[in-house]
Amino acid sequence: MARLKPLPTIWVVSDARNDTALERVLARLPRGAGLVFRHYHLDTADRRARFRTLLRLARAHGHVVAMSGDARTARRWGADAAYGNAVDLARGPALPRLVTVHSLHEIGKARRADALLLSPAFATRSHPGGQALGPVRFRLLAARSRAAVIALGGMNRNSARRLDWPRWAAIDAFCGKANRRISKDS
Repeated sequence: MARLKPLPTIWVVSDARNDTALERVLARLPRGAGLVFRHYHLDTADRRARFRTLLRLARAHGHVVAMSGDARTARRWGADAAYGNAVDLARGPALPRLVTVHSLHEIGKARRADALLLSPAFATRSHPGGQALGPVRFRLLAARSRAAVIALGGMNRNSARRLDWPRWAAIDAFCGKANRRISKDS
């Protein structure tokens, strides 16, 4: 496993919902934060162009960039890490891997993971009506991981405090007026 040193504590996860705010968000995140670039809504050419733009901006602010997809593509595009599920990231070059997991079974399959994005910690717009883990189940699952765990799902400054977990990621949390100032303590 290749390690992200240091592993960011705050991550913004990109998609169509927050795309227009990403330049502002990346400029305001604390130095050394992370961007998980997904942008599944774009075709390959537009996705690659958007990735290049956000990669330059993220690097200018000292951020780590993980790209959704396989490790080979992430490396070819210049990402610092690859992001996805355990199956898609089981092969490929030595590159840090951020693996999404939702259960103990998936945690067990994520053997090549350097970090796990465990979700949904709380109710989330991404999965309306889905069963959230909540603080107790989240902690029980996180304790079973050999890799670092990043909380995802319904995360914002307040839910991060409620969960009392050092690493978290969000899609919407950084885009609203209530989140103008972002800090490592957020």
